[in-house]
Amino acid sequence: MPVELNDTVPLSWKNATGDNDTMLQNLQPNILKGHVRDRLHVLLLQFAEGPEGTAAARAFLTGLVPLMKSAKTALEEAEAFKQHGTKGTPYVGVGLTHAGYGRLGLTSTVPTDPVFQRGMRDPDSVANLSDPDPTQWEPGYQQEIHAIVLVGDADSPPADTRLGEVKALLTGSITVLAEETGKTQHDDAGRPIEHFGYVDGRSLPLFLTEDLDAERDTMDGTSVWDPFLPLGRVLVADPAAPDPGTDFGSYFVLRKLEQNVRAFKAAEEDLADALKLDNDDRERAGAMLVGRFEDGTPLTLQAEAGAHKPVMNDFTYASDTAAHKCPFQAHIRKTNPRGSGGFEPPDGERLHLMARRGQTYGERTEGDQPESGVGLLFMAFNSELGQQFEFVQRLWADNPAFPRHGTAPQPGLDPVIGQGSRPPQTWPQAWGDGETQETPAPAQAVTMKGGEYFFMPSLPFLRGL
Repeated sequence: MPVELNDTVPLSWKNATGDNDTMLQNLQPNILKGHVRDRLHVLLLQFAEGPEGTAAARAFLTGLVPLMKSAKTALEEAEAFKQHGTKGTPYVGVGLTHAGYGRLGLTSTVPTDPVFQRGMRDPDSVANLSDPDPTQWEPGYQQEIHAIVLVGDADSPPADTRLGEVKALLTGSITVLAEETGKTQHDDAGRPIEHFGYVDGRSLPLFLTEDLDAERDTMDGTSVWDPFLPLGRVLVADPAAPDPGTDFGSYFVLRKLEQNVRAFKAAEEDLADALKLDNDDRERAGAMLVGRFEDGTPLTLQAEAGAHKPVMNDFTYASDTAAHKCPFQAHIRKTNPRGSGGFEPPDGERLHLMARRGQTYGERTEGDQPESGVGLLFMAFNSELGQQFEFVQRLWADNPAFPRHGTAPQPGLDPVIGQGSRPPQTWPQAWGDGETQETPAPAQAVTMKGGEYFFMPSLPFLRGL
C-alpha cells in the first residue's frame, strides 16, 4: 500500500505493512513522534571545499548511520519502555542545509522548498522573520552551516557516550562551528518547563493512531480540539534517496532563543500592577502573556491555576470570542488560534501548525532570574517552511493585526516571541469581564541568537553516500 501523505485517517505504526512499514524503517526518529532527549547535544558543522572535503563529508555521514536508528525502532523502544521499563538507545539525528548539499556534490536532487534553499541568513528570511541582523548572531551561526547532528537520551551518560562516538568520526576537513547542550527543566510536579517557568510541550500535532488513542484515552481528550494532522504536514519525499515512494524526510528549523528571565518576570509584575491585580489573582498577569498559567492551565478555561496532570489541552476559544478571558495577543493564542484567527477557516489554520521538538539550554535554579545564558533551542519539523514555521512567525506572532476580531485596537505582537515594534496592548481587567485597560506592551524578553534551515534526509540516502 503506498504511503498516503494526505490521508484523513492516521497511520498506525504497530499495524503498518508494505510501503508504510518501509517508510518507518527508512525514516529518522523524532519526526513523527518526539524522541526522549532530556539531555541533548547539537553540533553545527561545516565541510571543507574541494574533492577532499566532499569525500570526508560523505564518509562522515555514512559513518553516522550505524549510530542511528529508524523511526520504527524508536517507536518499538518507546513501547518496550512503556510496557517493561526497558531503556532505549540514544537518538542521533542528521540534517543538511542547502549549502551542505552543494558541498556533497549534489545539485540536481536538492530538496526544493524555496525557504530551505535560501537559508535563514538570507536577507529575505531575516526580513520575513524580523530577525536581528546575522552580524549580531552568535559567531558559529554567522558562518555558512552545512550540517547538524543531534544526539539525545533520557540520561547524560548514554548521550555523552554517543556524542563521543560521533566526534570520533570527525576529520580535519570538518569544522564544528557551534555546539549546544540542552537539558530539560522540570517543575515540582515533574512536568517539563521552559525558563520563564511555564509548562511546555503540549498542543503538539499528532500523526500516529497510537498517539491519538493515548491523547483521547489517557490524556485530556480530543472531543473539542483534535490534534491530528496528516503525514503530509511533516513528511516530504526525499529527492536524493533511492525510492522517493518510501524514503522520506522533513524540513527542520533550529533557532537559538535566549530568554531574559528577569525582564519577563518584571513584565508580569508590571502588568499585574497596572491592572491592580491582588493576591492570588496576580498570577493571572503571567497567564495573560502566555495564555496558560505556569502549571499549564489554559486561561480561557479558568481564572486561576489548578490544572490536573496531564495539562489540559482539549479546548478552543469558541467561548471567548471577545478575548475577555484569554487576550488575543497571548502567546499560545497567537501561535495556535484553534480556529479563532479570523483570516482563514479552521481547517486552513491547522495547516500552518508544525511538529515542535524544542529543548531548553542553560540551567536556572528556582528563584533565579538570569538575564542571559539560558533559553530555548526551538526545533520543529515541517513539510512547507513558508506555510508553517515562517507563516506562524511572520503572519501570526509578528503581526499586530492577528487575530482579526473586527474592533480596535489591534492585538499587537506575541508578547513572548514576537519581534518588531511593540505598541500598547489591551488586557481584560477581570477574567470574563468586558472591561479592559490599555498598558504599554511588555519589553522583548526573547532574543534570537542564530539559526538555520535543514532537511533531515532518509536513512537510505545517508547509506548510499
